[in-house]
Amino acid sequence: MHKPQLKAEPFPLSDVKLLGGPFADATKRTADYLLTVEPDRLLHSFRQHSGLAPKGKIYGGWENSGLAGHSLGHYLTACSQEFASSGDKRFKDKIDYIVDELVACQKSRPDGYIAAMPDGDRMWAEIKKGEIRSRGFDLNGLWSPWYTHHKVYAGLLDAYRLTGNKAALGVAEKFADWAIETTKGLTDEQWEKMLGTEYGGMNDAMAELYAATGQQKYLDLARHFYDHRVLDPLANGEDDLPGKHSNTQIPKIIGLARLYELTGDEKDQKIAEFFWRRIVEHHTYAIGGNSNHEYLGPPDHLADRLSSNTCETCNTYNMLKLTRHLFEWEPRAELFDYYERAHLNHILASQNPADGMVTYFMPLGTGSHREYSDPTDNWTCCHGSGMENHTKHADSAYFHHGGDRLWVNLFIPTELTWRENGMKLRQTTNYPNDGAVKIVVESGSPKKFEMNIRHPGWAEGEMIVKVNGVALARSNETASYLTINRTWHAGDRIEFTVPMRLDTEAMPDAPNRLCVKYGPLVLAADLGPDGGPQPRTPVLVTGTHGPSDWLAQAPGKPMEWTTKGVGRPAELTFRPFYTLHTNRYGVYFDRFTEDQWKQAEAEFRAEEARQRDLEARTVDNARIGEMQPERDHNLKSEKNDIRGANGRNWRTPLEGGWFEFEMKVDPAKPMELVLTYWGSDRSHPEFDILVDGQKIATEDQPHRKSNVFFDETHAIPSELTKGKSKIVVRIQAIPGKPAGSVAGARAIVATRG
Repeated sequence: MHKPQLKAEPFPLSDVKLLGGPFADATKRTADYLLTVEPDRLLHSFRQHSGLAPKGKIYGGWENSGLAGHSLGHYLTACSQEFASSGDKRFKDKIDYIVDELVACQKSRPDGYIAAMPDGDRMWAEIKKGEIRSRGFDLNGLWSPWYTHHKVYAGLLDAYRLTGNKAALGVAEKFADWAIETTKGLTDEQWEKMLGTEYGGMNDAMAELYAATGQQKYLDLARHFYDHRVLDPLANGEDDLPGKHSNTQIPKIIGLARLYELTGDEKDQKIAEFFWRRIVEHHTYAIGGNSNHEYLGPPDHLADRLSSNTCETCNTYNMLKLTRHLFEWEPRAELFDYYERAHLNHILASQNPADGMVTYFMPLGTGSHREYSDPTDNWTCCHGSGMENHTKHADSAYFHHGGDRLWVNLFIPTELTWRENGMKLRQTTNYPNDGAVKIVVESGSPKKFEMNIRHPGWAEGEMIVKVNGVALARSNETASYLTINRTWHAGDRIEFTVPMRLDTEAMPDAPNRLCVKYGPLVLAADLGPDGGPQPRTPVLVTGTHGPSDWLAQAPGKPMEWTTKGVGRPAELTFRPFYTLHTNRYGVYFDRFTEDQWKQAEAEFRAEEARQRDLEARTVDNARIGEMQPERDHNLKSEKNDIRGANGRNWRTPLEGGWFEFEMKVDPAKPMELVLTYWGSDRSHPEFDILVDGQKIATEDQPHRKSNVFFDETHAIPSELTKGKSKIVVRIQAIPGKPAGSVAGARAIVATRG
C-alpha cells in the first residue's frame, strides 16, 4: 500500500475571506458569541478531576452531566478556525490560555490523562483490567467517554494545526500515550465489546496525531478503533444501517477516510465511498440532513419519518466533512451538489440570527418549529459542533491542485488568495436569491491555469461562462464542471448565471408527498408564530401541475411565493427554509387532484384529529432502545437484549431481566400508559408492568401481531399518580416466560373521568 495522490485540496481558511451575505453574518454572530464564553468555566471539570480547584462555574446541559468536556474540544476548534480566518488575536489568547491550563492538569497527574467526566478514573481502571460492560449506550456506566475524548483530541490538534500552538500537540501526545497504556492489554474481543459504545472519531484523531508526529504507535491505536459490526457489512457493500444511531457511525467513516489518505488502504476508501452514497442517496431528506430521533430508517423510507426530531445537526456537520475527503480523492460535481444542499438548507438554517444559538434537531414535521441552545445552559453535542459550523463557512468554496487547477464549488461572496500562483480573485453574488455570479482576477502576474465552475445537478438548462464579455464555455450537462483553460490576467472578469427555477422534490417512498424548491433552496410554508393556534395540516390540490403554475411571487418580495387556489384549508406563503427561524412551518406536503381530495379529505382530517388528540393528551413520550431518550428518562436495566427492525429499536428483558424508566405524569388527572411493542414471531410473551413498584398489569399476548409495531394501553391507578409529577415504570420478565419487546412508552391523560 502507498499513500494516494490527492487530486484536489481546499485552501487554508486564512486564504478565503467572506465578503458579506448570510454566511458572513452567521460567522460574525458565532465569533461574537465565542468571545463571551469563559475558558475557566469550560475547564471546571478538567481541573476538578486533576486535583486542582476550579476557577469558574461549570456550564449547563451536557457539560454538567456525564458528557462533560466535549464542549471544550469544540470550542478550541471553533476559536482556531476563527483565528485562522480573521487573525483576531483575542481568539488565539483564549486558545493559549486553555492549552496552558490543560498542561497544568496533566502535570498534576502521573499518567497524562485529562478529562472532565465524573468517575473517569474508576471506569478506566476497570477497562484497563479488561472489565468491560455496556448497556448499548454507555461504557462501564459512563456516557460515551471515547466520544468526549475525541472532541478534546480534535480541538488540541486544530489548535496546533491552525494556530501553531506546539504545547497543544504535546498535550495531545501525552493524552494519547495514556490511551495506549490503558488499552494495550485488551484482546480483540474486548476491543470489539468496548466499541459497542459511541466512540466518535477516535480513529480520525489518532490518524491526525500520526500525521502530525509520524509516530507509528498512534496509527496502530487508530486501527484499533474499528467497529466490525458496522464497518464489515459496509466493506461488503451491504447497507446494514437501519436502526443505527446516525452520528455514531459517520465519524467512524471520516476516520477511515483519513486513514486511506495516510496509508492507501483501499478497503477504507471503499467503505467511505459506499457509506456516503448510501446516506446521501437513500437516507437523506431534501435539506441534506438525515435521521429521525437520531436514528436511520430503512433505505428510501422517509415519508412516515417526519417529526420535530428529524435531522440531528451533528450528522450534517460530519457528512460535510466526509464529502470534502471524497472530493479530494476524485473531484466530482455531485459531491458539492450535496454539500451545497446541506450547507444552505441545514447548516445555515441551524443558527438563530437573534443571538447566534443553534439547533439540535432540524424539524421537518408539519407545524414544527426550531428550538435553540442557550448561551450558558442547555449545551449539547450540536451546540459544540454549531460553534464549529459557523466559523468555517468559506472553507469549501474553492479547491485547487497546486497552481494549475481551480474548482469553484460554492457561490458565496469571497476573496481568494491563491498563493501557489500569486493571484487574488474576488467573487461577488447575491446567490441563492438569484443565479448571477461574477469573479474578478484582482491581482497577480499572468498565469495559465484551468478554472472549473460547477454546473449544479438541479440547474436544468444551458449555463454559459463569459470571460471579459466573451462566451468561452457553455453546457447543458448538469452535475458537471464548465472548464476554461487559459492564461489569466489581472482584471479578467468571469461572469455566469446559474439557471434558477421553481421545482418540487418527491419523497422516494411517496411520490405525492413533496417539497418545493427554488434552485438549491428548499422552501417552507410559513404556518405562523409558535405559541399561536396549532395550524391544520395543509395539503396541495395541484394535480400534476408544476409549481410555476400554482405559485405566484409576492409583489416586491422576490424570495416569497403564495399559492394560487391550491392550498387547503387556506393558501400558503413559501419562503426559503433557512429564513424561518421562529415560526412554525411546513416543508413536505401531500399532493392531490380535486377528485382525490374530495374522497380523501374526511379520512385525512379524522387521522389528523386523532393524532392531535393524542399529542394534546401526551404528558411524556419515551423511545425505548435509543440513546438520548433513554438517558432523558433515566433508564436502568439488567439482562436485556436490544434489537431493531424497520428503522426502530426495542428492548427485551431476558430470563430474570428487567428495565425501568421515569415518566412524567399529570398529578391531578387520570393517566394511562401506552406501550409500543414489536411483534416478533416468538409465541405468547407474558410479563409484568409495574408503576412505582406496584404491578398494574400482566401483559399476555397469545396472538400478538407479527413483524409490526403495535400499541397497548393500560390504565394507571389514580393513587399511583395523584400528587406526583413523575413515576417509575418497570418491565419485568416472568420466570420461564418470554418477555415482550418494548419500543416505546407514552404517558397520556385518560379520557375517563
